[in-house]
Amino acid sequence: MRSTVAATPVQKRDLLIAWYMNISVRSNGVVIVKNGGTLAVGTGEQDRVGAVEKAIGKYKEKYAGPGDIAGAAMASDGFFPFPDGVEVAAAAGVRAIVAPAGSLKDAEVIARANELGVALCYAPERVFSHH
Repeated sequence: MRSTVAATPVQKRDLLIAWYMNISVRSNGVVIVKNGGTLAVGTGEQDRVGAVEKAIGKYKEKYAGPGDIAGAAMASDGFFPFPDGVEVAAAAGVRAIVAPAGSLKDAEVIARANELGVALCYAPERVFSHH
């Protein structure tokens, strides 16, 4: 199963920026980027949803602007084992995600991303880092 929602050209660029930034982030890590600029980083959480929530929370604390994440791209350094991380990101306005594949429930996560209108791209490798 593949994501049926395509990332825009700007989101593709933002996904690449977020992915390469996430190489230097401690796991579990997510990076949210919009229009070439970093909005937030969530790192060091024990679970992927916590990393997404941390990034979104940090953004809201600092900027508190409604809808500012709308259309943003997000990179995760590890796979999403359940759709909940995608759901949290989508609820905040993220519309494109890059993460490695590898979960037994990849098809379920892709289906949920499609339902939510989120482009989900799979990276060829994990950048999960414990440094």
